[in-house]
Amino acid sequence: MTSHKELTRISKVLSLVLRHQPELMGIELDPNGWVDVNFLIQQMNVHDIAVNRMLLDEVVETNAKKRFAFSPNGKQIRASQGHSIAVELGYVAQIPPDFLFHGTAEKSVASILNTGLEKRDRQQVHLSQDQKTAIQVGGRHGKPVVLKIHAAAMHQAGYLFYLSDNLVWLTDHVPVQFIDRA
Repeated sequence: MTSHKELTRISKVLSLVLRHQPELMGIELDPNGWVDVNFLIQQMNVHDIAVNRMLLDEVVETNAKKRFAFSPNGKQIRASQGHSIAVELGYVAQIPPDFLFHGTAEKSVASILNTGLEKRDRQQVHLSQDQKTAIQVGGRHGKPVVLKIHAAAMHQAGYLFYLSDNLVWLTDHVPVQFIDRA
């Protein structure tokens, strides 16, 4: 069994390469964000990151946020969401629950309540199904604040929502009128 520290290190490399900068490893993602598993492993090893299929399987399986997914045949891998590069993940619009949550840092609240939640350098805004997850997300950036999103009302107003493979809700923008402090 691989150490937690090593699994985290590999996971961070995968996040960087599969979500933001595949060129760092000399790979190119297909239009849906997939890359051949064997080629990824080869390129990681070329760049002095010792990985084999067993270790890659362990990283994907044990990642608490389920950030990565294998294709049904297991021959390709991609990040489930969070890309800053253009990929089409193929998620189908879904009806969201009445409320979703967004974790942020206290320092960002005033701006969000002024302009709404914007995707910025990501492809979409990320929302959580529960406050506990939102607190964890917000805590990565400072003192956490949870915002309550009136998702059903947004949906009724014509906004689209998508559910990623790792159960993160995605939308393009959350206008101010649909946001409350939780």
